[in-house]
Amino acid sequence: MSEGYYENQPLSATSNGGSISPNGHASYADTSARSNLTSPNGHAIDGGGRAPSPNHNASYGNGGQDGSFVGGGLSAAQSASAPPARKKLASWVGFSNLPNQVHRKSLKRGFQFVAMVVGESGLGKSTLINTLFETKLYQPKSIPSPGADRGKTVQIESISADIEENGVRLKLTVVDTPGFGDFVNNDESWRPIVDNIESRFDKYLENENRVNRLKFEDNRIHACIYFIQPTGHALKPIDIEFMRRLHTKVNLIPVIAKSDTMTDDEITLFKQRILADIAHHGIQIFVPPQYEDEDEETIQENEEILSKVPFAVVGSDHVVQLPDGRQVRGRAYPWGVIEVDNEDHCDFVKLRQMLVRTHMEELREHTNDVLYENYRTEKLRAMGVSQDETVFRETNPAAKQAEERALHEAKLAKMEAEMKMVFQQKVQEKESKLKQSEEELYARHREMKDALEKQRQELEDKKRRVETGRPLTPEKGSKKRFGLGK
Repeated sequence: MSEGYYENQPLSATSNGGSISPNGHASYADTSARSNLTSPNGHAIDGGGRAPSPNHNASYGNGGQDGSFVGGGLSAAQSASAPPARKKLASWVGFSNLPNQVHRKSLKRGFQFVAMVVGESGLGKSTLINTLFETKLYQPKSIPSPGADRGKTVQIESISADIEENGVRLKLTVVDTPGFGDFVNNDESWRPIVDNIESRFDKYLENENRVNRLKFEDNRIHACIYFIQPTGHALKPIDIEFMRRLHTKVNLIPVIAKSDTMTDDEITLFKQRILADIAHHGIQIFVPPQYEDEDEETIQENEEILSKVPFAVVGSDHVVQLPDGRQVRGRAYPWGVIEVDNEDHCDFVKLRQMLVRTHMEELREHTNDVLYENYRTEKLRAMGVSQDETVFRETNPAAKQAEERALHEAKLAKMEAEMKMVFQQKVQEKESKLKQSEEELYARHREMKDALEKQRQELEDKKRRVETGRPLTPEKGSKKRFGLGK
């Protein structure tokens, strides 16, 4: 138990002449003083100088073997009625030690990191990996002859190594893609790489669905270092197509290979063009996350890292001696020496800082929490597996009641709108029928009025003829009959 756990610390010697033995038992010279103490093992010592021993037997300061006090001790009734001494916590509880527990567990378990390097041949991918981790992960490659068969497709090669630094073990796996961009026709040259990444996701999903999930390795790609040829112009179509296909499946980290072939002004202009192409095509590259409670130094480091993207790097695992006698890793040229670990010469230090020193865990978390979860969701939905998103959602009862009330009001408003629509439709139909009937009645009234007007005119005509004495003209269609029987 650490210091400060109890308010009353154990005493090495009592105030009344007694002492505490190494096994936690107390003996007193004067048993008349009854002060409650605490032994180092956490048991309470009563005023009679009695403390429970580890085997649950009592040892007494002035008592015999039968457990009776010779003088000055508490009786059984008094001991039962005395309130027990309680433990009182002091300044801290102990959960602040959780980071140490996680640290100890992580050291015991070790870490695992899988990185993929993609780029055309001759851009220094193997050299950069050896420089990053300061190990001979890749051996010098033999250059094939011009007539040798170089293969017909992109090959996937994995190399693993166990690295230890200051007691921290790291299992590093580097996935290389020889043959990418080396052919005349590079259509769908990204397909084997995408298939490899998705197969690793499928393998991890299969391991998660097993009954026994205790031991399985995380072989998912945590970072993809994409090497851009130092042309100085802009991204090539193969670069854009590759990053468009993979930016949702892996953390993309673009780097400008062999940046010592360009001047500082050319590198600055080239970076601006690359970032403009990436933004125009909607490509997402890995950006170090920023937290609210970060200190100013960490925020400044993240800003410096972001200002160097894409990283202009130079790789070299050879040691070169400078004119001042210093031994550095770099490349010697007739005009001078390019130092790999010098931030004024290249961005290798910032790349290593983001990839290894400060954001390796963020790369692993983003792969697991974002990229893999998105792939897993799409995979399960393609298989017909659906999930109610509201099952595991924590809601406030008042907020839920307000939401239900809003849904009910929206439902009532919808029903009211539908009823108004039906009512208006029926009213329009009735109005159309009434209008049609009105038109029919008006037409009949007009016909009857015209017929009556015609009859009135005929009667007036007959009346005039009768008054003037002229014979009435027989109606058309009538025949005069002569003879008997008229």
